[in-house]
Amino acid sequence: MSLVVTHTKYQFLETIRIPIAVIGNAFFPSASMLFFVVPFAGDDPVAATYATGSMMTFAVMASCLFTYGIGVSEDRAQPWDPYLRTLPAGPGPRFAGRLMTGLAFMAIALIPVVVIAALLTEANVSAFQVLLGLVALAAGAVPFTFLGLLIGYSLPSKAAIAVAQILFFPLAFGGGLLTSPQQAPAFIENIAPYLPTRGAVELVWAAIGDFTPKVTSLVMLAVWTVVTGVLATWAYRRDEGRRFS
Repeated sequence: MSLVVTHTKYQFLETIRIPIAVIGNAFFPSASMLFFVVPFAGDDPVAATYATGSMMTFAVMASCLFTYGIGVSEDRAQPWDPYLRTLPAGPGPRFAGRLMTGLAFMAIALIPVVVIAALLTEANVSAFQVLLGLVALAAGAVPFTFLGLLIGYSLPSKAAIAVAQILFFPLAFGGGLLTSPQQAPAFIENIAPYLPTRGAVELVWAAIGDFTPKVTSLVMLAVWTVVTGVLATWAYRRDEGRRFS
């Protein structure tokens, strides 16, 4: 456990020494709250609550794609990374530290969204719903964590940045994160259930409001979780085999 704490501290400090990385992590969800949620849904308690859940899912997805996808790829380019893999402690502590660092940056991205919702909208949830919402966010974050790791272990840093950015907005828009339930355009409603963002946000909507998730969305979320998990494992083993065998 002490090694996990050490790796978490090292990776966290390494990232926050570049302030723009932290600011960028929280900017898009906060800006979306200010430009899309506050003026259009802020006065409606139900709509504001659902929209806040969408923006929280948006923040979690962004943190996973950029923290893991770009962060892992940049680490692989440094000589320190292969040295750490040769140590007798094995990859477990460093990998656990990376996951903990990702959770910390998810929290950083979520805080301004929650503050904006509390101060500038009529969103209203109970303490129990907040707890359920956090559990739902954690469950919905799994496929995006795997997707970020897949990008990070498969691509060099420049390509990882591009791929993460390319995936980010289509997943957000296609999953209906910028609209309330059943208010997206028809073509979005048709494709959304097949994207992991929709299943993730429907879990959050169900936790914080009176919403029943669609079976298709939940099944596809599970499928995305399994597929991205398998691919992320394959990418890690391939990278290890290429550089250390």
